[in-house]
Amino acid sequence: MPRSRARSAGPSASGASPRAGLPEQAPEQAPEQGPEQAPGRVEGYRRGEPGLRRASLALFLGALVVFALLYVPQPLLPLLADDFGVTPGASTLSVSAATAGLALGLLVAAPLSERLGRTRLVYVSLLSAGALGLACALAPTWPALVALRGAQGVVLAGLPAVAVAYLREEVHASAAGWATGLYVGGNAVGGMVGRLLSGGLAEVGGWRLAAAVTAVGALGCALVVRRLLPASRRFTPAPAGVRELGRRTWGVLTDPALLALYGLAFLLMGGFVAVFNAVGFRLAAAPYGLGTGLAGLVFVVYALGSVSSTAAGRLADVVGRRVVVPVAVLVAVAGLATTLAGPLPLVVVGLAVLTTGFFAAHGVASGWVGARAGVGGRATAQAASTYLVAYYAGSSVGGTLAGAAWADARWPGVVVLAGACLLGALALALLLQRTRSLLPAPARPTAEGAP
Repeated sequence: MPRSRARSAGPSASGASPRAGLPEQAPEQAPEQGPEQAPGRVEGYRRGEPGLRRASLALFLGALVVFALLYVPQPLLPLLADDFGVTPGASTLSVSAATAGLALGLLVAAPLSERLGRTRLVYVSLLSAGALGLACALAPTWPALVALRGAQGVVLAGLPAVAVAYLREEVHASAAGWATGLYVGGNAVGGMVGRLLSGGLAEVGGWRLAAAVTAVGALGCALVVRRLLPASRRFTPAPAGVRELGRRTWGVLTDPALLALYGLAFLLMGGFVAVFNAVGFRLAAAPYGLGTGLAGLVFVVYALGSVSSTAAGRLADVVGRRVVVPVAVLVAVAGLATTLAGPLPLVVVGLAVLTTGFFAAHGVASGWVGARAGVGGRATAQAASTYLVAYYAGSSVGGTLAGAAWADARWPGVVVLAGACLLGALALALLLQRTRSLLPAPARPTAEGAP
């Protein structure tokens, strides 16, 4: 028996291997037969191999671009409201339009990647999004800006639609948790860099300068990704046809665990974005009275998300995803409650804890989707994109409702909204502990115990 198969033998009933603790790991996939194929049987990248480092770094940078562009207006919402003469609630559309567009784009990008391959879609997506970012900086009216942001969200869908599937195909199961955690860490760093950069630049030259510089930086990163990202070696094109697309879609919508993970994504992201959409208004108001640049510094806490997502991925490789996810959600709930305190340092601490828990839960859950789909014989990219459709739909809904919650009840209203989302996510995380594993039962109990 080849060593790569022997390493994945003996999974537990709860989804963990007795040796490596890898829940819901799929057997090694067949080598790619598509146009990007390398001849012969190809094994997934392992730790220490140059291919793993290049793929991980490229997807980290790609995720940085996606989140920097997606959320660049978030610290600028008060400025946008003043410049275009719209309400705080309406200003959140500059964020929600992009996330809604991304959710719609995922519905097309994921099936497209199953036919055309992963890497080409990544390159086109990042370059197009950077170009639209420059157009946003020149938008003459509020409707034009919202429309451009929606279009930008659609083209941004290319990377998140394929990243988890690419990692699932190209990375060995023993490094899958770490690689996925690093990719999600790029989301966190991108969110932090985009918001900090835009907040600081807006103090110097307004929101248009902030948007333009961020877009130029994103284009530079996109060119680096084009250079670094290894071509797919294990991708197999899916059969064409409407019937086959329907079969794959039905497959990812009929597994209870996948459905719970989609709901978890919607609620987690809805609560998280609600908090960060409204926090700029809170910090600009009394008693804090912070300017855009100083208020934007609060997004430094996103760096903790990069660390927590990677660490949670490693931990999930050992103790199992079913243990890590609910604990991470509880951490996020504790952080949200702390933001109700009045002193600014405690507010920042609460945001930091919330961010740590959120990215830990999201990083592990997103990897779980790909693993579950792979074990169940379902389309991995389709499952991952469905998860992200729910994720960004939650961002659009939660982010928009945050403006209304702030207008009606200020910060306590935002906390109630976000708290309801996070508690719903916790309920689903606990439900996931009871879902049946698709892996066979082990010969002896593991640390996780029987399901």
